Amino acid sequence: MIRIFRHYISRAYLSLLLIEFVVFFSAMYLGITAPVLTAASWYSDYGIIVSSTVFGCVVTLSCAAMGLYRRSLSLQDYNLLARTCVSFVLAVIILALIYYFIPEFLIGRSVLAVAIFFALVGIFITRELFYKFANLEKFKKRVLVIGSGTKANKLSGINNSFIHKSFKIVGFVSFPGEQVAVDDLLVNYYENNDIRAVAEALKADELVVALDDNRRFMPLNGLLDCKMSGLKVIDMVSFYEREQGIISLENTYPGWLIFSDGFAQGGLRAWEKRLFDLFASSLLLVVTWPVMLLATLAIFLESGVNGTIFYRQVRVGEDGRNFEVLKFRSMRNDAEKNGVQWAQAKDSRVTAVGGVIRKFRIDELPQIFNVFSGQMSFVGPRPERPEFVNGFEERIPYYRERHRVKPGITGWAQLCYPYGASEDDTIQKLQYDLYYVKNYSLFLDISIMFNTVEVVLWGKGAR
Repeated sequence: MIRIFRHYISRAYLSLLLIEFVVFFSAMYLGITAPVLTAASWYSDYGIIVSSTVFGCVVTLSCAAMGLYRRSLSLQDYNLLARTCVSFVLAVIILALIYYFIPEFLIGRSVLAVAIFFALVGIFITRELFYKFANLEKFKKRVLVIGSGTKANKLSGINNSFIHKSFKIVGFVSFPGEQVAVDDLLVNYYENNDIRAVAEALKADELVVALDDNRRFMPLNGLLDCKMSGLKVIDMVSFYEREQGIISLENTYPGWLIFSDGFAQGGLRAWEKRLFDLFASSLLLVVTWPVMLLATLAIFLESGVNGTIFYRQVRVGEDGRNFEVLKFRSMRNDAEKNGVQWAQAKDSRVTAVGGVIRKFRIDELPQIFNVFSGQMSFVGPRPERPEFVNGFEERIPYYRERHRVKPGITGWAQLCYPYGASEDDTIQKLQYDLYYVKNYSLFLDISIMFNTVEVVLWGKGAR
């Protein structure tokens, strides 16, 4: 992992992105210069380079938008063939728009077809080699866990859902009186303050402190010896932050939040974020106004003159201030005659049109106007209803901290976690929201915005 503007990026996937850009660039270059087409005579050397660069950038960004360079993409969600096909269809649409508005970049259809063929072959070969070599043991970080209890055991499974596993736990150090909850074959019992000797014997690259009770015993001298010897020592909260993109509520404590980096707000960041919000929302409005018009017409035809097109609902915004969020109405007018309740899978209150616009997040589009008014941001934690928030703040630690920033149309939690309709889901999503609040940057906002295309096209998390 490397950190770019405080956001953790997989070094392996970043390398894959750069390699595949070269593959796509080469695909267009070969498409133009392929002898069977004799197209090269129509292009200058400069034109070939420009066309190849445009093609490489567009296809790479389309693949990124479909989550193909996101390490948090789980085995359950991963479908290389489907995602690649959607990425290339999206790329062709974008290229058509570029060729229409900038005719100087226009290339022949036969050249484009050959380039796409080469690119498809190239991406499947590249992916096959990537997953074959990237998961080799010698390329994984070797982690020694300090502790052998419940918390240490949970670390064993956080890699399981990922396609590319960036680390391998090579052992656990168990201390006197500690209940062992991990694989006995990996346990090394603590004797004579020998943590460094264990780490060197196992060729560990990093030590993660995962003791169930830090107050009862903390091997400070042994850890200091390892640190001064060049080994990296990291606490569990930072480990989860790096590997899973969350702030682990189970392991977080006030002192860590106070002294950790991040959580910077105001000043230049506020102006930077506001400008980004206006730009991104304006761009979204320009692209989606026909869709919004069709949604308005469909809702009207389904509900008639007695039905409302838009739905206003009170939500909790920045610093706990309430505001009215604007959405296309996707439920019956009497949906809450029995009081406030979670939306459920196959909710009977959702109308036929509502089911479609929810699946593709079209019902969220009117929130663009909440962004223009300054009540919301384009990217941020999703705003929740005050009826739920009051209880969450009492029962869930640090829940109010998600309101340190403006809520957003899309967010890190929406990208990484499916739709939640329970308090447990709220806790899981809060961990992603806190990661966003802590590590906000323009780079992270742009990354989330790109990957939101995947959420929309895949209907991910809709309910």
